[in-house]
Amino acid sequence: MADLSQEEWSEQLESDDNAFLLDVRTPEEVEEGYIPKATNIDIYLGQEFVAELEKLDKTKNYYVYCRSGQRSGQACAIMNKLGFENAFNLEGGFMNWEGDVVE
Repeated sequence: MADLSQEEWSEQLESDDNAFLLDVRTPEEVEEGYIPKATNIDIYLGQEFVAELEKLDKTKNYYVYCRSGQRSGQACAIMNKLGFENAFNLEGGFMNWEGDVVE
């Protein structure tokens, strides 16, 4: 797992042909806006969150975000325990995001 600054995260995501964008916020938060092409799996689903992660391709590079960077950091740690080698946490989260947003 790596914590990346907003700039590092967006630059790396943009140039990564094997990227998967993962939003771990609640559905209510997603309704307020999200980064284009993101897949939402709510970390508060608990065991169901883990079950959904298990369905994902572990060979992808995962760019993970939440509102502030806390839950996405937890999600990256969970992903590492499940065998995901490349999970990148967006420091500062969506509330500091300056890139494209779908509202």
